[in-house]
Amino acid sequence: MTRTISNYHKTSFSAETRYKHVIEHDVYQAGEGPPVVIIQELPGIGSQTFALADEFIDQGFSVYLPHLFGPIGELNVAGNMARVFCMRREFHLFAKNHSSPIVDWLKALCQHIRDSSGVPGVGVIGMCLTGNFALSLIGDDSVLAAVSSQPSMPFMAQSSLHMSDEEIAEVKSGIDKTAPIKAYRFAKDWMSTAEKFASIDATFNTDGKQRVELHTIPGPGHAVLTVDFVNTAGHPTRQALDEVLSYFRQQLVGPIGEATTQ
Repeated sequence: MTRTISNYHKTSFSAETRYKHVIEHDVYQAGEGPPVVIIQELPGIGSQTFALADEFIDQGFSVYLPHLFGPIGELNVAGNMARVFCMRREFHLFAKNHSSPIVDWLKALCQHIRDSSGVPGVGVIGMCLTGNFALSLIGDDSVLAAVSSQPSMPFMAQSSLHMSDEEIAEVKSGIDKTAPIKAYRFAKDWMSTAEKFASIDATFNTDGKQRVELHTIPGPGHAVLTVDFVNTAGHPTRQALDEVLSYFRQQLVGPIGEATTQ
């Protein structure tokens, strides 16, 4: 049976951004073990997100769900897009050369979870609107594993990455200290395109190093790990999730994150 929000412990977390204003959001937590932060996608935190969280909780991870916008338990792309447009202090939807202020809040959250849990670091998953955020977060030393699923920002500029040159350098350094991260998209996804992956590849897989493993799943679809996920053995999305679970175990429970089990 899929857990619902009633099975999660709710707290509130606030942090100051680089623009000197404070962001505050609720954060929901369930499970015990190495921490994984699942950043909601544009449609919202629905049953598919809880099903994804269940996969990690059942595998012995602790899951944190930051609630950034929209009603919990419902999927509403149009409504949430309108909400995000109104959250200009947090989301810079069309910025090409810097990340959104909400990334600063997410970094502070990851640092807080690491320090309060007494672990070496956390894992993060970003999806759709927040897919690029996972790329930015791996540049922080509180993050040991990151998955960027169907990264879409900045909107209307698929050849850009929604981060500054300084952030790109930090991400490269962060990955070099940990392990290559993973990115996923469907081949026929018009919101997260081949051009986006080409930009990620040209930016990060340099100097003879593969810092981002790019996985393209055949066919149409968008939400690899949630709405378009098919929980059938051998299905490409099931294989993708199994890869992600194995990667997170390696980074958070293996030699790098072995303190998480103490």
